[in-house]
Amino acid sequence: MRKQLRLSGSGGQGVITAAIIFAEAAVSEGKEAVQSQSYGPEARGGASKSEVIIDDQPIYHPHVEVPDLVLAMTQKAADKYYADLNPEGVLVLDTDLVPEPPKFKNIIRIPITKLAVEEIGKSLFANIVALGALVRITGIVDFESIKKAVANRVPPHTVEQNMKALQVGWDAVPEK
Repeated sequence: MRKQLRLSGSGGQGVITAAIIFAEAAVSEGKEAVQSQSYGPEARGGASKSEVIIDDQPIYHPHVEVPDLVLAMTQKAADKYYADLNPEGVLVLDTDLVPEPPKFKNIIRIPITKLAVEEIGKSLFANIVALGALVRITGIVDFESIKKAVANRVPPHTVEQNMKALQVGWDAVPEK
């Protein structure tokens, strides 16, 4: 059941926080999970990525080798981090921030940042909108588990907005 995910964007977009929350939700369901991250040379604004491996067996190598899913929140992230994506995998793109999608057969385009601004009021919630979408796309963790993991990780006064952001992301995934 091993699933390898790579969340990428620019520093400050919250892809690392989103990956940590995803891993915590998986662990809360009794799964094994590891999470790692790397930043570009200019942390805020530079390319950043966070990777999560989730399995029901022990994980001995903590780095993603062939991701099953890549989330790209910027054009630079899409260009830099999708190349080793499993040919049967899924590339999830922020519609407005990735105007030139890479040539890949299975792309899901969602206006993640736009939805965060229009539905929750701040682009700050884009990572949680993305997380809601990823949970629906992958089916790796239950929606209730991700809600609990988000509530445990975000500042208490933002829990309600973050729950709304999760739901907005979940609802934004196009029907197959």
